[in-house]
Amino acid sequence: MTALTNTYQRYGLVAVVLHWLMAVLLIALIALGVYMSGLPDVGFNKQKLLLIFYHKEYGILALVLVALRLAWRIGNALPALAEGLPDWQKLAARFVHLSFYALMFTLPVSGWLMSSAAGIPVFFFGFRLPDFIAKNEYLFQVLIDIHKWLGYALIGLILVHAGAALRHHFISRDDTLKKMLPGMRE
Repeated sequence: MTALTNTYQRYGLVAVVLHWLMAVLLIALIALGVYMSGLPDVGFNKQKLLLIFYHKEYGILALVLVALRLAWRIGNALPALAEGLPDWQKLAARFVHLSFYALMFTLPVSGWLMSSAAGIPVFFFGFRLPDFIAKNEYLFQVLIDIHKWLGYALIGLILVHAGAALRHHFISRDDTLKKMLPGMRE
């Protein structure tokens, strides 16, 4: 059975659950965002408005979860990287993980700012969240582009991260992926 907390050999149950929950949530948010942006912006589109509402609400959930995940990571051991990795791969792994955290914070915040600039409230499961900034159409348009490009950056990081994990598992045959799989023993 996997321990709740991390060890220097593997991630604990809490980190594993948060990792995979965030992975599913972020991929769903990306898919929803791409789908929504392809819908026409003409008239009152009830389906698009409902999808935007869900996208914002679950985006705020992602922000809450990443804050919990970061707090958990700071308070727990970080498993060692696979032995024998070249320094550039160690650096790349740390860079990708730090970039993930940066994007997992900035994407929901940029979306929240975008909604504030549009004058559209953000709700989190029934609670209205405060606006960050006053309504501003120009800033709204700028934030749309920022949010979109941050989303593309997240897609790129997910592909790099998943590709590296699969490379470690199938080519290098080390325990990198196993450290993050549920139910795997040390």
